[in-house]
Amino acid sequence: MVETNAPPRPKPVAPPPLAVPGGSVYNPTEQLRQLNYCIHSNPSWLVTVALAFQHYIVMLGTTVMIASLIVPQMGGDNKDKARVIQTLLFMAAINTLLQTLLGTRLPTVMRPSYAYVLSVMSIINDMSDSNFANEQERFVHTLRAIQGSLIVSSFFNIIIGYSKAWGKFTRFFSPVVIVPVVCVVGLGLFGRGFPRVADCIEIGLPMLIILVIGQQYLKHVHEFSHTLLEKFGLLFCIAIVWTFAAILTVGGAYNNARQQTKINCRTDRSYLIASAPWIRIPYPFQWGAPIFRASHVFSMMGAVLVSTAESTGTYFAAARFAGATPPPAHVLTRSIGLQGIGTLLDGMFGSIVGTTASVENVGLLGLTHVGSRRVIQISSIFMIFFSIFGKFGAFFASIPSPIFAATYCVLFGLVAAVGISFIQFTNNNSMRNLYVLGLSLFLGISIPQYFDQYTASHGHGPIKSGGGWFNDIFNSIFSSPPTVAMIVGTLLDNTLDPRHSAGDRGLAWWVPFQNKKGDSRNEEFYSLPLRMHGYIPTRFVWVPTHPCTSCFDY
Repeated sequence: MVETNAPPRPKPVAPPPLAVPGGSVYNPTEQLRQLNYCIHSNPSWLVTVALAFQHYIVMLGTTVMIASLIVPQMGGDNKDKARVIQTLLFMAAINTLLQTLLGTRLPTVMRPSYAYVLSVMSIINDMSDSNFANEQERFVHTLRAIQGSLIVSSFFNIIIGYSKAWGKFTRFFSPVVIVPVVCVVGLGLFGRGFPRVADCIEIGLPMLIILVIGQQYLKHVHEFSHTLLEKFGLLFCIAIVWTFAAILTVGGAYNNARQQTKINCRTDRSYLIASAPWIRIPYPFQWGAPIFRASHVFSMMGAVLVSTAESTGTYFAAARFAGATPPPAHVLTRSIGLQGIGTLLDGMFGSIVGTTASVENVGLLGLTHVGSRRVIQISSIFMIFFSIFGKFGAFFASIPSPIFAATYCVLFGLVAAVGISFIQFTNNNSMRNLYVLGLSLFLGISIPQYFDQYTASHGHGPIKSGGGWFNDIFNSIFSSPPTVAMIVGTLLDNTLDPRHSAGDRGLAWWVPFQNKKGDSRNEEFYSLPLRMHGYIPTRFVWVPTHPCTSCFDY
């Protein structure tokens, strides 16, 4: 018989901090104290514009890499690549504005996603068996097929977002889950770091060294240099090393090099400046009517799910770097649904991949100590400008990829590190937590590495059945580090003695932020600029002299 008058079970109480001889104890802090500007506060307009341009340059690297990888496989030439890059930039700007205004409202740049590459390559291979009059016809036909699959598969994102299904799933998260997910959002991209730097070591390695020394050490020489190098050190380093690469190119250092070295090192091998039009505005269905095939649509579903998981991990990192609370479930629901609308627009305008939150730009928030939402919104204006005026955009797109790869070594590392910072809200001495964290981190990196190596050596993923779309879905899922870490971490954290470990999991700190009215700061950070039911402006948030001290009350 159950005893009805039994006393309530006492809530777990955190042990008092231990005294450290000769030192001090660092208590958990909800906000990074070194932030100069957080989500609500804004630098001067001159600094804001300069930082926004820096964000544009950082996101440009991934955009050019994706177009350079996919367009030649589709049969496109340099003119086609230039037009695709313009379209990708234009749609990145639209999606960034949508997310910062109506989605998460976090300072996150939305850029083309690598998660779609596997599905797009499957469509390209499917089209290789068809007969076309020339390569241009194959390019246009393939792009129209990609458009159709993006348009239909985007509704999967819209449904799991606005049906609140994704929000309900994220309620199973805890700080123990967020640590490995955010960590592998950065660590899982190691292949785009130093391995790409080594493609042209005489350019990539100096960029990495100069960036670390200039941005972290030389800023302490003088007070003026501290402000300048901390915020704009990356921009100065890119300019210096890019100039050095141009001197090597003009000086003939690569005249007798192999072709791949010329592509990676020379500053005149993108052919984008000569190929890009002076003025061109991307418009819907610019390549023709979309082509719809059920197999292509189902193949793209896995990529949509992967981009959703990757964006979710990136949002938590962005919130920490912007001085905001962890995004609540209803905000993630809203943002994922809007990401589906963005992918729908990508398909309509003729992008070759869908959209996701940019990891490198979130790392730049941490590098500059500026998490202002306005900076990201202004960066979208640069994207629109350079997507329309193609010659100017092509000039910056000709930066050699090893330079971008060197910056990724720092930026991806910062995102991985901010994921580790969530561990302070859990019991670090719990063997149960260590087990969940260790297995999630290791499998989150190890399983995708196996899938990538298998695909590179065999030409297809480990999952190979009679249904190509089935293969693409699961090969995409298990090739994504954040997705694997999210699956493993959520499963383990919610099945390994979850109730008795509630205190160890950090739920006392976590749960209030995940409810719409659980913490008053949620409304301040994530409320829409217009109340949708009455179009009444929300209250403005006061910005103090030292802006970030009020983002969280310590």
